[in-house]
Amino acid sequence: MQPIPDSELVLNADGSIYHLGLQPAQIADTILTVGDPSRVARISKYFDAIEHQVSRREFVTHTGRLGALQLTVISTGIGTDNIDIVVNELDALANIDLNTRIPRTSPRALRIIRVGTSGAVWREAEVGTLVTSAYGVGLDNLMHFYHTEPDRQERMLAEQFTAFPAIPLPTPPYAFAANATLLEQMTLDLQGITLTAPGFYAPQGRQLRGRTRLTPELLAQLSDFQFDGRRITNFEMETAALYGMARLLGHQAVSCNVILANRLKGQFSGDPAKAVEQLIQRVLECINI
Repeated sequence: MQPIPDSELVLNADGSIYHLGLQPAQIADTILTVGDPSRVARISKYFDAIEHQVSRREFVTHTGRLGALQLTVISTGIGTDNIDIVVNELDALANIDLNTRIPRTSPRALRIIRVGTSGAVWREAEVGTLVTSAYGVGLDNLMHFYHTEPDRQERMLAEQFTAFPAIPLPTPPYAFAANATLLEQMTLDLQGITLTAPGFYAPQGRQLRGRTRLTPELLAQLSDFQFDGRRITNFEMETAALYGMARLLGHQAVSCNVILANRLKGQFSGDPAKAVEQLIQRVLECINI
């Protein structure tokens, strides 16, 4: 096998991976991803020990131990483009020899758990609800650039959502499921289908001064969509890409979100920091069972 060229696998002068600034020994097999860099320390404060701390651009990483379990928590920043960077570089750290630039013959599977915030598009999902994403439906275009193999259920979900009249789609959606083992382990308040949008405002139906194609009436119709016994529960900006990239590269992924806004009721959390803290504590409990 030929080494991966310098232009494709980009390393820093110290041999660390280009964007994350990490060395292979600085990541655990279980990785928590957060959007906000400040949320990394809010999770690692629960660690019994912190072994590595690295900060580069918006990517802040703490690796340590919670009991007998080694954990990494890393900030991704916002959006599926950053998920593309983070998951590819985590995979490179796990599965490519950075000295020879040759992929390892025995791949290492990571467990990747998103700890995020989200807005509900189902009236019954109250602010403060903790949601696990059984499926992510991508309204962005990231996974269309990769050769992926959705399973039968995922193809059916994407097809049925495409045919659903409630939302005008400039890009064909894609769908991927959470890892079944991690989904079962994350015993939160609610399981649902998460829509992953390529923006916070118009792509999620928010209108300030720029007019959006997703009217409040169209958002309300999303509550009527069901698949595999689950409803569309929430909008956010990372889950579908995380699931797709994990599937592509042989990793396990699940996304856990706290609802900070109920879009149909026009409500936003009065104490988002407290809500995020409740999610962090619950996810760590589930991991450490």
